[in-house]
Amino acid sequence: MKFRTEGLIIKEQNIGEQDKLIHALTKTNGVIKAFVRGAKNVKSGKSAATSLLSYSMLTVHPGRDSYSISDARTLRVFSKLRQDVKKMCLAQYFCELALTICPREKSAEKYLSLMLNSLYLLNEDKRPAELIKPCLEMRLAAMSGYLPDLIMCRSCGVYTAPSMWFFPRTGAIECSRCRSVPSDGAILLSEAALTALRHTVYADDDKLFSFALSDEGLGMLNRASEAYLQYRFEKEFKTLGFYKAIS
Repeated sequence: MKFRTEGLIIKEQNIGEQDKLIHALTKTNGVIKAFVRGAKNVKSGKSAATSLLSYSMLTVHPGRDSYSISDARTLRVFSKLRQDVKKMCLAQYFCELALTICPREKSAEKYLSLMLNSLYLLNEDKRPAELIKPCLEMRLAAMSGYLPDLIMCRSCGVYTAPSMWFFPRTGAIECSRCRSVPSDGAILLSEAALTALRHTVYADDDKLFSFALSDEGLGMLNRASEAYLQYRFEKEFKTLGFYKAIS
């Protein structure tokens, strides 16, 4: 039976001359794969509404192996991202993260909200890209069950120190007094960078992006979040590599 749901288009692929295959992060059913007949016809109302980064109201028909979309109405388009190559590449990385991490065939309202908030902040220049990115990375990982243990040094139990090592393989931290020589791909974090890393996973949803950090601290934070996702999901994200290449 068909249903209607809000969804963010996170991937699109042309099929033949008129149709395309999309992946959408939907509010009610998580990530779905769906065919859109006639979507490449510019006169079709489904054309813009099923384009990458469009947030739309979708009428979805379940099929045996995939879905089909009979109607789509645009709710929001993050149009400014398309005018900035660097931002567009980062947005495509966000989409690859969603495609990899977000759930399928179950409610994903919080995931969708996180993605939309991240894209909005990026689109409107409300926060630096270097701050939005690690917030999205770490919060997605935490929401999907990969919550790092950032409470205290795993050796001595101290909560704060001038610097601490973060271990992406395990998600644990260790103070520099207990670990003088790094190992296991450890990343050295300043006290401020560690506070920010904790914030990305422990802060309330409405406070997630509400902090400031120096450029040096943001560099540490991004290295930590990138490495953590790489180890947790055992994947090299191609869109991330491209984004870093042009940055």
